[in-house]
Amino acid sequence: MKRYTTTSPEETIALGHSLGNALPGGSVVCFFGDLAAGKTTFIKGLASGALGSSYDDVNSPTFVYLNIYGEERKIYHFDLYRLDNSDDFLAKGFDEYLHCGEDICCIEWSEKIKDLLPEGYISVTMVHSGDGARTITIEGT
Repeated sequence: MKRYTTTSPEETIALGHSLGNALPGGSVVCFFGDLAAGKTTFIKGLASGALGSSYDDVNSPTFVYLNIYGEERKIYHFDLYRLDNSDDFLAKGFDEYLHCGEDICCIEWSEKIKDLLPEGYISVTMVHSGDGARTITIEGT
């Protein structure tokens, strides 16, 4: 387990970039944290690190559930805030993305499908710690 504190969106993006740069293909990264904890900001950096270029177009797929970034190597970015449970996830056929080959799967609000998560997933927990700071705990790397 590694714990970090970031005090700005730029620092959160940089931390995400570092993780993304180190991720092997097939990684499933699960995000836990309250609304506005910085999950999508972190994923913006992760996408940049994993795919090797700036991904300013990363945004939360709250209303569409899934955004896909990249061309050769892809990142599947889920936001499950509006799902009730894992049955909803399965009904939409999203479970195939949990076994993503050389691609990377990032899941916001992953606690909603905890029973479906593959063994060995990476957990990123984000907590507001006051004055715009966030405590970010990364486990499973």
